[in-house]
Amino acid sequence: MWQLHQFPLCPFSRKVRLQLAEKAVAYDLVRENPWEGRDELWQINPAGRTPVLRDSARGSVLADSRAICEYFEETIERTPLIAGTALQRAETRRLVALFDENLYRDVTEPVMHEKLMKRLILRQPPDGQTLRRAGKLLHGHLDYIDWLVDTRQWLAGPTLSLADLACAAHLSVIDYLGAMDWSGHEQAKGWYMVMKSRPSFRPLLGEKMDGLPAAREYATLDL
Repeated sequence: MWQLHQFPLCPFSRKVRLQLAEKAVAYDLVRENPWEGRDELWQINPAGRTPVLRDSARGSVLADSRAICEYFEETIERTPLIAGTALQRAETRRLVALFDENLYRDVTEPVMHEKLMKRLILRQPPDGQTLRRAGKLLHGHLDYIDWLVDTRQWLAGPTLSLADLACAAHLSVIDYLGAMDWSGHEQAKGWYMVMKSRPSFRPLLGEKMDGLPAAREYATLDL
């Protein structure tokens, strides 16, 4: 069976977990704390990052969330998440890159540093200016998600896609850490509520981290 080396609040690990759940792929979780830098993690992924999937019985290792998602998209036919015409598949991949690169850089990463790393590892208070800047940038991303929801059935087109999973994974981390502000973004909020209601999302909503409780409304399905 696959073992997924992951950190619970790593958005890339969450994206992979959502995909595996949507495709009904069985796996076990192996907790990795990014600040520990375990030798075993470096041995199976020279980048030293989560997520990594390993099947010891078959001697198979998959690293990097995009490579992992592409692998299961190619090998598991049920529930296609990069589907449609070549143009539609390109649009899904474009949005996945947008969320994994821009949304992560602008919002997810700084929020995680200020509200997670500083609290658990550095034992420092968060920097308010950094969080305010991330909050401002978040509204810009939510504006774009509003537009996508207004013009399409799902973020990338007519069906649920990997773009929806990637975006929801990032927003779920921001939400867990209490940095979400849905003010003026009813379309994006409605779409996120639909994502939270999917069976694939339930394990994420039920997880808790020692020393870092989720925001009050994180696990609720009605905001």
